[in-house]
Amino acid sequence: MAGSFSATVSAWAQKSEQRMTAVARESAQTLASEIRKPVGEGGRMPVITGNLRRSLLASTTAMPTIQRDQREFPDNEEQITLEIAGWEMGTPLYLGFQAAYSRVREYDYGFVAMSAQRWQQIVDESARIIQSRVG
Repeated sequence: MAGSFSATVSAWAQKSEQRMTAVARESAQTLASEIRKPVGEGGRMPVITGNLRRSLLASTTAMPTIQRDQREFPDNEEQITLEIAGWEMGTPLYLGFQAAYSRVREYDYGFVAMSAQRWQQIVDESARIIQSRVG
C-alpha cells in the first residue's frame, strides 16, 4: 500500500508541475501577443510599418538589447514562440524590444506597462485554458 500511495503522490506532483509549466508558458505567450497587439486590433501598440512589433525578442539568458544601427527587423514571432516553449518555470524569461525608438513609443502608448498590469488576469485566463485542455 505504501508504494502505491507514494506512486500516486509522485504522479500527482508530476502532473501538477507539468500543468504549472503549461500555465506559465501560455501566460508568457499571451503577454507577448498582448504587448504587440496593434491599436487597430484593440491593443496599445502603434503600428505604422510593423518594425517595432517585429523587434520584440524573447530570451532565457539575458534581456534583449537595443540595436541602434539596425533599422529593419525580421518577424520574430517564431523565435518568441520557440523560446517560450523551451522556457523552464523558475528561470528568468525576458521580453525586450531591439528597436532604438521602442522606449519613446512605450512612454507615448504604454503597450508594455498596460499589458504587464494585466499579468494576474492573463495567468488566470491561461489557467482556465490549460484546465479545459486537461479535463
